[in-house]
Amino acid sequence: MAISDKQKSILKVLADGEFHSGTELADRLKVSRSAVWKQLAGLTDLGLPYLAVKGKGYRLEKALELLSETAIISGLNPVVQPFLQKLVIHDQIDSTNAYLVQQAQEGFPSGTVCFAEHQTAGKGRRGRQWASPFGSNLYLSILWRFQQGYASTSGLSLAIGISVIRALQELQIQPVGLKWPNDIISAGKKLGGILIEVSGESEGPCSVVIGLGLNLYLSDIAAQGITQAWTDVCKIQPNFAVSRNQLAASLLNHLLAVLADFETVGMMHYLDEWRQYDCLQGQAATLMIAEQSYPGIVLGIDNNGLLLLQHPDGKIQAFASGEVSFSRTPS
Repeated sequence: MAISDKQKSILKVLADGEFHSGTELADRLKVSRSAVWKQLAGLTDLGLPYLAVKGKGYRLEKALELLSETAIISGLNPVVQPFLQKLVIHDQIDSTNAYLVQQAQEGFPSGTVCFAEHQTAGKGRRGRQWASPFGSNLYLSILWRFQQGYASTSGLSLAIGISVIRALQELQIQPVGLKWPNDIISAGKKLGGILIEVSGESEGPCSVVIGLGLNLYLSDIAAQGITQAWTDVCKIQPNFAVSRNQLAASLLNHLLAVLADFETVGMMHYLDEWRQYDCLQGQAATLMIAEQSYPGIVLGIDNNGLLLLQHPDGKIQAFASGEVSFSRTPS
């Protein structure tokens, strides 16, 4: 469902999380109260539950802070600002990754960043849809161009994971860890995910689109379709007071800094730090590759960023891809 101009106008009023009467909303939008009710009814489809109380009016389940280009740019470190070539914020889009994959073909510059308030077809791993309620979490993608071909992007998802951890810890969002190859985890539950798409020449210039979805606040309604254990920043830090725009800026500070150096320093520069946050190390887990399952004990990653899995017979095998799930709840 596309967000209408009237719904955007209503959201700007309700963003404070306070009650507003139907009469007030009707007067501001210059429509009838029945028209207000019709627009409000569509908010649930955007993942925004609201309360309607007789004598008080309407309010959102949780206050919103809409993204602001000015606020995000003002939060960037001066040393990082030159790496940001273009910033776009969409009210609604199918997928920030899909958008930048297309724009890469149109010649958008390296350092283009796309945020969205709402995604209608947000991408997760293995074709899954990423839950993307309006204005509640962060959905962003970065277009970066590498000059040395596909090989120069090896292990990039590990370095991106480190940049996200650095940003979260900078804002005192803890505990957080990493699950190979590209999940952000807290207490065994998924907080965020990274999706990297590469196109171009294998031995020459290539374009990389790095997508990040990070849960700030995910209502039970918005999370209905999620089939794995999940969490959000508000559950990790119930009194979290950092603004959504500040978190967006902090993420860009670390993401852009890592991208600017990666082609020079490579994955090896980040391996030791990644291992510090490896939440699979020593855990019983099952690796899925297509329909094949491999149970065992995770022994971490090797120097090529491959997952090391010890099979029940004691044999250790390295894997370049796959999806790992905990075989038991991590302590």
